[in-house]
Amino acid sequence: MSFYDQWSAVMIAVIAGFILVFTALMAARIFAPFARERGKGVSYECGMLPIGNRWAQVNVRYYLIAILFLIFDVETVFIFPWAVTFIDLPRYVFYEMLIFIGVLAAGLAYAWRRGVLEWK
Repeated sequence: MSFYDQWSAVMIAVIAGFILVFTALMAARIFAPFARERGKGVSYECGMLPIGNRWAQVNVRYYLIAILFLIFDVETVFIFPWAVTFIDLPRYVFYEMLIFIGVLAAGLAYAWRRGVLEWK
Protein backbone atom coordinates (compact mmCIF):
# COMPACT_ATOMS: atom_id res chain seq x y z
CA MET A 1 0.00 0.00 0.00
CA SER A 2 1.40 3.36 -0.95
CA PHE A 3 1.23 6.65 0.87
CA TYR A 4 -1.40 7.97 -1.52
CA ASP A 5 -3.66 4.96 -1.00
CA GLN A 6 -3.67 5.50 2.75
CA TRP A 7 -4.16 9.26 2.84
CA SER A 8 -6.18 9.97 -0.32
CA ALA A 9 -9.54 9.88 1.52
CA VAL A 10 -8.24 12.31 4.14
CA MET A 11 -6.94 14.71 1.50
CA ILE A 12 -10.22 14.56 -0.43
CA ALA A 13 -12.15 15.33 2.78
CA VAL A 14 -9.84 18.26 3.61
CA ILE A 15 -10.14 19.72 0.12
CA ALA A 16 -13.92 19.26 0.13
CA GLY A 17 -14.11 20.91 3.55
CA PHE A 18 -12.12 23.93 2.39
CA ILE A 19 -14.29 24.26 -0.72
CA LEU A 20 -17.52 24.05 1.31
CA VAL A 21 -16.37 26.61 3.88
CA PHE A 22 -15.08 28.99 1.20
CA THR A 23 -18.33 28.65 -0.76
CA ALA A 24 -20.43 29.33 2.34
CA LEU A 25 -18.39 32.41 3.25
CA MET A 26 -18.56 33.82 -0.27
CA ALA A 27 -22.32 33.14 -0.51
CA ALA A 28 -22.88 34.92 2.79
CA ARG A 29 -20.81 37.88 1.60
CA ILE A 30 -22.68 38.11 -1.70
CA PHE A 31 -26.27 37.40 -0.63
CA ALA A 32 -26.44 38.71 2.95
CA PRO A 33 -28.06 42.10 3.43
CA PHE A 34 -25.67 44.75 4.69
CA ALA A 35 -26.97 48.13 5.79
CA ARG A 36 -24.81 50.99 7.00
CA GLU A 37 -26.75 52.70 9.77
CA ARG A 38 -25.75 54.94 12.65
CA GLY A 39 -27.40 52.56 15.11
CA LYS A 40 -25.14 49.68 14.07
CA GLY A 41 -22.16 51.41 15.64
CA VAL A 42 -23.84 51.67 19.05
CA SER A 43 -22.38 49.21 21.53
CA TYR A 44 -25.76 48.20 22.97
CA GLU A 45 -28.68 47.98 20.55
CA CYS A 46 -31.88 48.11 22.60
CA GLY A 47 -33.54 51.19 21.20
CA MET A 48 -31.95 53.51 23.75
CA LEU A 49 -28.74 55.40 23.30
CA PRO A 50 -26.06 54.43 25.81
CA ILE A 51 -25.08 56.92 28.46
CA GLY A 52 -21.40 57.41 29.20
CA ASN A 53 -18.32 55.73 27.80
CA ARG A 54 -18.54 52.49 25.85
CA TRP A 55 -15.41 51.04 27.43
CA ALA A 56 -15.60 49.71 30.96
CA GLN A 57 -12.73 48.11 32.85
CA VAL A 58 -13.39 44.62 34.20
CA ASN A 59 -11.44 43.30 37.14
CA VAL A 60 -9.11 40.38 36.34
CA ARG A 61 -10.44 38.57 39.42
CA TYR A 62 -13.66 37.76 37.52
CA TYR A 63 -11.67 35.95 34.85
CA LEU A 64 -9.66 34.01 37.41
CA ILE A 65 -12.81 32.83 39.16
CA ALA A 66 -14.31 31.84 35.80
CA ILE A 67 -11.21 29.82 34.92
CA LEU A 68 -11.28 28.10 38.30
CA PHE A 69 -14.94 27.27 37.76
CA LEU A 70 -14.12 25.73 34.38
CA ILE A 71 -11.32 23.66 35.88
CA PHE A 72 -13.56 22.18 38.54
CA ASP A 73 -16.40 21.76 36.08
CA VAL A 74 -14.11 19.67 33.87
CA GLU A 75 -13.10 17.71 36.96
CA THR A 76 -16.75 16.81 37.47
CA VAL A 77 -17.05 15.71 33.86
CA PHE A 78 -14.11 13.33 34.36
CA ILE A 79 -15.10 12.04 37.80
CA PHE A 80 -18.76 11.24 37.09
CA PRO A 81 -18.19 8.49 34.46
CA TRP A 82 -15.35 7.13 36.59
CA ALA A 83 -17.66 6.91 39.61
CA VAL A 84 -20.39 5.19 37.60
CA THR A 85 -18.05 2.42 36.39
CA PHE A 86 -15.85 2.31 39.50
CA ILE A 87 -16.73 -1.30 40.48
CA ASP A 88 -15.73 -2.70 37.07
CA LEU A 89 -12.40 -0.86 36.86
CA PRO A 90 -9.01 -2.24 37.92
CA ARG A 91 -7.54 -1.20 41.25
CA TYR A 92 -4.83 1.12 39.81
CA VAL A 93 -7.53 3.40 38.35
CA PHE A 94 -8.50 4.41 41.89
CA TYR A 95 -4.96 5.58 42.58
CA GLU A 96 -4.79 7.43 39.26
CA MET A 97 -7.97 9.29 40.18
CA LEU A 98 -6.47 10.15 43.57
CA ILE A 99 -3.47 11.67 41.79
CA PHE A 100 -5.82 13.61 39.48
CA ILE A 101 -7.82 14.96 42.43
CA GLY A 102 -4.57 15.74 44.27
CA VAL A 103 -3.30 17.87 41.39
CA LEU A 104 -6.59 19.76 41.30
CA ALA A 105 -6.55 20.19 45.08
CA ALA A 106 -3.02 21.58 44.85
CA GLY A 107 -4.24 24.08 42.25
CA LEU A 108 -7.12 25.09 44.49
CA ALA A 109 -4.79 25.47 47.48
CA TYR A 110 -2.44 27.62 45.39
CA ALA A 111 -5.31 29.85 44.24
CA TRP A 112 -6.60 30.11 47.80
CA ARG A 113 -3.15 31.02 49.15
CA ARG A 114 -2.69 33.68 46.45
CA GLY A 115 -6.03 35.25 47.45
CA VAL A 116 -7.78 34.65 44.13
CA LEU A 117 -10.94 33.37 45.81
CA GLU A 118 -11.43 36.39 48.07
CA TRP A 119 -14.23 38.60 46.84
CA LYS A 120 -13.45 42.28 47.32
